[in-house]
Amino acid sequence: MAAIRTRSLTKEFGDVVAVDDLDLVVEEGEVFGFLGPNGAGKSTTINLLLDFIRPTSGSVEVLGRDAGGEPAAIRERTGVLPEGYGFDDPLTGREYLDWAIETRDASDDPDELLELVGLAGDADRVAESYSKGMQQRLALSMALVDDPDLLILDEPTTGLDPNGIQQMRSVIRERAENGTTVFFSSHILSEVEAVCDRVGVMNEGTLVALDSIEQLRENAGGQATIRLECASPPTDLGVESIGGVASTTVDSDTLVVNCLDPSVKVDVVTHAAQRATITDITSETVSLESLFNDLTGGGRDGEEPADRGASSPASDGRGAVQ
Repeated sequence: MAAIRTRSLTKEFGDVVAVDDLDLVVEEGEVFGFLGPNGAGKSTTINLLLDFIRPTSGSVEVLGRDAGGEPAAIRERTGVLPEGYGFDDPLTGREYLDWAIETRDASDDPDELLELVGLAGDADRVAESYSKGMQQRLALSMALVDDPDLLILDEPTTGLDPNGIQQMRSVIRERAENGTTVFFSSHILSEVEAVCDRVGVMNEGTLVALDSIEQLRENAGGQATIRLECASPPTDLGVESIGGVASTTVDSDTLVVNCLDPSVKVDVVTHAAQRATITDITSETVSLESLFNDLTGGGRDGEEPADRGASSPASDGRGAVQ
C-alpha cells in the first residue's frame, strides 16, 4: 500500500493554480524529498495531504484513507513538524512533550524522546527561551510521539547546528528502517541528498521530476569530470577514443576527462591505469543543486510565507499538529 497517493490533484486560488494535476505516489517506508522554488506548490501540497485545505479537483489518499473523508484517522497515525511556528505558552519542554503524549493517548517515555533529540539537559527550561534549533528539536520529539506511520517534515533542519542536523538524519534513517514513511520538504539540497531515497521536484505547481537522485542525474545527461594524477605527463593514452568521453585535456601530470555519462568514468580509469601510473583520482558528478536549477529554470527554495496563495495552518503554539 502506498503511504501517499494523489490523482490529478489540483488546487486553485482564484486565478492562481497552486497545484496542477499532481499524480504522486510515495511508498511505505520511503524517505521522500520534496523540492521546489518559492511558490512552487510544496506547502499547498502538504496542506492538502493534511486536509487543512480541500482540493479544487482530484483526490488525496494518505495511509490508505481519503484525506477529506477521514482526516482524523490519518492524523492519528501521522507526525508533523510544520515550518515557522513557535512555542509561546509558558511551558517547559517536558510539559509540551507531556501534552503531546497525553493528547495522543500514547505511552511514550518523555525522557527517551528528549534524549533522542538531544534535549535531555534542557527539558525543564521554558521552551519559549529555547534557541530556534532547540525548538526544532522539541517539535521533532512531539512529532515522534506514538511512533507514527508517516512523518511529514517541513524544513526540519531550520536553525539546527551541524550536530543537530546529523542527529536529525539519524532519527529519520532509524524511523524509516523501522517502516515509517518520511515526507521531507526542504530547501537545503544537501540534506535532501543525504537522507532521501527519491525526490520529487515541483515548479509552478507542476511535478517536473520524480526519481532517485542518481537516476535524475543520468536522465539529465549532465557531464561528469574525472581528474587522474599520474607519475609522468599522461600523453597519448588514447582515452578520447572511449565511447562517452566528450573531451580530454592534460595539465602537467594531470589528465582531465569530461564524460557524457558518469558511468564512463570506470572505463576511463581502467583504460588509463593500463597505460600509466595513476597516483590520485578525483571525480565530480552533477550536483543535486545543478539538477534543481536545470529543472526549475534556476529557482531556489527559500522562505515560503505565501505559497502561491496558500496559507500555512494555524498553530496553537503547542508544536506538532496532532
